[in-house]
Amino acid sequence: MMENNMAFSIPAWVPEGAQRYLAHTETGRSIRDIARSAGCHASTILRQIRRIEMRRDDPLVDAALQSLAETHFSTLGDVRSSLETFDETAKEEEFEREALRILRRLSETGSVLAVAEEMDKAVDVRDTGNSAATRTAVVDCKIAQALALKDWISCDNPGRISRYRISTAGRTALSHLIAQAENKARSETDPGFAEAQNAFQAKSSAGLASGVSRIRYSAAESPLIALSRRRDRDGKPFLDETLVKAGERLREDFELAQIGPQVSQNWDRFLTAGGRGAYDSESHGGRGISDARDRVARALSDLRPGLSDVALRCCCYLEGLELAEKRMGCSARSGKIVLRIALQRLKQHYNDQADRDRMIG
Repeated sequence: MMENNMAFSIPAWVPEGAQRYLAHTETGRSIRDIARSAGCHASTILRQIRRIEMRRDDPLVDAALQSLAETHFSTLGDVRSSLETFDETAKEEEFEREALRILRRLSETGSVLAVAEEMDKAVDVRDTGNSAATRTAVVDCKIAQALALKDWISCDNPGRISRYRISTAGRTALSHLIAQAENKARSETDPGFAEAQNAFQAKSSAGLASGVSRIRYSAAESPLIALSRRRDRDGKPFLDETLVKAGERLREDFELAQIGPQVSQNWDRFLTAGGRGAYDSESHGGRGISDARDRVARALSDLRPGLSDVALRCCCYLEGLELAEKRMGCSARSGKIVLRIALQRLKQHYNDQADRDRMIG
């Protein structure tokens, strides 16, 4: 955190170089003064400031710096940020959850984050190969600005619609966030035994329904994308675009349902015969988050027991087919057939929902 009293309320996620840049440009502190406070040479501060200045051609970086200057370096901003300091931990946790969600999407092959001028939301889209693109996620532009300022995403050609890709630093940050999330989940489920990971992780597949989610994140693509690249006997994609979209829609709602209070919602109850249809959305906070939980619960409940199992494992938990087959007790190479049937039923579920929404009266 910056050493001067003008920047005490800057969020912890702001890179050190950006903090020093704002201290120099917004408060008028000299480079030598900042260097003395930081305990480093003035040339180091100068390089950091020049680097940030050169990055202001990036629209997200420029917007992030403007927002930080208005919020934390103006008189009104100092008062407002001081009143909001108590909520800083919650905001940091929310940023990390959103960063994990978006970086994981951007790490998939062909994914970019599209940002249009004067829009409040950024859209993650993935190239499907046939001159078409599929929307996979939506994120608030404030989060996108933070990702750009931290150099986790980058844009080669800014314009009216800028396309950002995950950077090398972003992939490193993604690995760190995944490990951090897994360690947190492990500490909550196995208190006091976090150090003995290998000895206490070996559990039977029946234990999956006990409330511990075995989430497997792919660094490059989800199981659905991998299957969509395969061909059947007729030379057609094993999963067509509409089936992949249905699975991605379920995954997007599932990820949105994890944000906010009670993020440890036990979806594993859908892996057992009991508990289906007993979901109570009124017990959760956040209307938008509750709506996402409702949509996931309705979709999984609408699938038959075996189909909801494979949909939850492959679409939401991102388990590979071999692992899903093993845990479901299916024969080898049969999981992809069951998954395709589940996606066909899921597609019909969403079509039915759309028809119902179009009805009048």
